[in-house]
Amino acid sequence: MMWQVVDEVHEQPEVLSRLLTAGRPLVEQAAVRIRAAAPRFVVIAARGSSDNAARYAQYLLGAHNQLTVALATPSLFTFYHRPPALAGSLVVGISQSGHSPDIVAVVTEGRRQGALTLAITNDPTSPLARAAELVLPLLAGEERAVAATKTYTAQLFVLAMLSAALSDDPTSWDDLALLPDRVAQTLVLNRDLPEQMTPLVSVRHLAVIGRGFNYATAFEVALKLKETCLLVAEPYSSADFRHGPIALVEPGFPVVVVAPSGAVFPDVAALVEELQARRAMLAVITDDPGLSGVADIALPLPAGVPEWLSPIVAVVPGQLLAVSLAQARGLDPDAPRGLRKVTRTL
Repeated sequence: MMWQVVDEVHEQPEVLSRLLTAGRPLVEQAAVRIRAAAPRFVVIAARGSSDNAARYAQYLLGAHNQLTVALATPSLFTFYHRPPALAGSLVVGISQSGHSPDIVAVVTEGRRQGALTLAITNDPTSPLARAAELVLPLLAGEERAVAATKTYTAQLFVLAMLSAALSDDPTSWDDLALLPDRVAQTLVLNRDLPEQMTPLVSVRHLAVIGRGFNYATAFEVALKLKETCLLVAEPYSSADFRHGPIALVEPGFPVVVVAPSGAVFPDVAALVEELQARRAMLAVITDDPGLSGVADIALPLPAGVPEWLSPIVAVVPGQLLAVSLAQARGLDPDAPRGLRKVTRTL
């Protein structure tokens, strides 16, 4: 049986290519407006996978655009009716559907206070899109599986394009142009993953580790494992994991490690050594052959992806891991128990 989510995972190179061509003019127009507004800081409202995209934006816009990025607390807007001061900021709502009232409320209030507002959504006619001054569509096509895959990488890619447009650095666009092919390579490199699921079939809990730009990837992979495999998957940075949670690790304890090349790689690799000493069961997403060699389950990445773009590639093996494990556990990865595609929260 071919699952819808598998099709959507494999559509991701096409979606990224479409965004490079059809999406770039819209991103560059938005960047002109943002530069003119010169926001002092950015506030992002999002839920679920979109919230993980917002975590990526904290690193991306901070490192490349010197913007302080905060994640919104929607309950202040919808339940407490005490929104913070947003004047002088850029308020961004990120949502696959654009229909969650709490995300719309943050953007609506930001616009009322005079902040520049931006919606990033797969539905340019949604309430979120109508609430914002600027709209960047994901151009991902309909996503029918409940677990977000192609819309998540599209969100990351739109944010990366926006960062490139704001910095006006041609080399950033050259890097972005490589991504569709790198994602396609990743799908090929991990095509045998379903055959490696035996060690994980009966696990009930695991940890997912990432750091830096891929802190967001740890959260997204953990979310996919929770949704599709019905297990407790807790995300941590490699630093936070050492501050207590590492005490959980005993022989056979499963840990998924996101470790592409980059500034934080030595720290994550050092944690892998500590986990080996504790005889953890390791699934490692990496482009480093040495780290792949010590993994119980290797999830390879292609070489040469710049660290700032690596989350767009590194999440793909995590998506495939979640789908493969769900299938091995006899679950339906298209329709996780008790979930709907569009979730409306207040």
